[in-house]
Amino acid sequence: MFLKNAWYVAAWDHEVRDQLHPVTMLSEKVVLYRRRDGKLAALEDACPHRKLPLSMGRIKGDDVECGYHGLTFDCTGTCTRVPGAERIPHVARVRSYPVEERYGLIWVWMGDAALADPALIFAVDHWGDPAWGVNQGDGMTIACNYLYMTDNLLDPSHVAWVHQSSFAGAGTEETPLETTVGEDGVTVWRWMMATEPAPFYAPFLKFKGLCDRKQHYEVRYPSLAIIKAIFTPAGSGGVGQPLHPDVFLMDSYNFMTPVDENSTRYFWFQMRNFAPNDPEISAQFASSVRGAFEEDRAVLTAVHQGMANKRTPNLDLKIDVGPLRFRRRLAQLIDAETAAGTQQAAE
Repeated sequence: MFLKNAWYVAAWDHEVRDQLHPVTMLSEKVVLYRRRDGKLAALEDACPHRKLPLSMGRIKGDDVECGYHGLTFDCTGTCTRVPGAERIPHVARVRSYPVEERYGLIWVWMGDAALADPALIFAVDHWGDPAWGVNQGDGMTIACNYLYMTDNLLDPSHVAWVHQSSFAGAGTEETPLETTVGEDGVTVWRWMMATEPAPFYAPFLKFKGLCDRKQHYEVRYPSLAIIKAIFTPAGSGGVGQPLHPDVFLMDSYNFMTPVDENSTRYFWFQMRNFAPNDPEISAQFASSVRGAFEEDRAVLTAVHQGMANKRTPNLDLKIDVGPLRFRRRLAQLIDAETAAGTQQAAE
């Protein structure tokens, strides 16, 4: 169901301050907290004694104290105190997860800790570039399997019907899609030439009249996406063309963390190549993007329910090539990881 050896977003950094913060990721309960130096720790959210969630306890210095009988654990998961016991049982420990902060987000490695390389965290182009603005990030929980979300983020065509007042525009219904399969994921894209700008973007374009527009929908394994919106004056766009000086660029970063097989925690923010220090534009974009993603949430929740309760077979269309290629390769990665774990356990 899930690829374990990967970095997943657990929370926004501002959500974890001076309290224990429980999350569920890949059907595993994890508790996040900060030590006195501000560094993060992530532990299995279950005391080994009677499995009370450690998140129901309290922070004691750099450790976490269980709220039932006071067993205390450090950031490595090692038990440091068992009140009333002459010695600490060697099995009195909890799992510790590698954890990193980047882009205002908290990332947790859910697999083999020995493989947790921070360099593998999704790279965000232009982060910290003073010429680029950042649209404030947000998040929501969607009652659907995460693969319906990766399907959606490899489907530029859905904007014509789901987002008619925002992302839709001429060409989004009929222009053919191109699919590119890479080592780390799948990209579905298309150029739409000499079209009217989409309502969401039109107020922010530096030019008037028709535009050439590129939709670039890229999802990397296991469930991380970048959606690139490119608008350039009509006649200046297309494959291999240099970017026009008045080009509009917005990169939307989307991070899906499975809660379990039926729900997903969704985090996002956008980078833009204009108005880098304009809080009003950032707030406007944040509000509009949230509204559009609420439209996605309504559709994906219904899709999950419909597929779970279907009485007749569903069908796949030509537009599903990208999502199906992504699912197929991800399943292979999960199978290989599972087989390797089984082999290691046998040895």
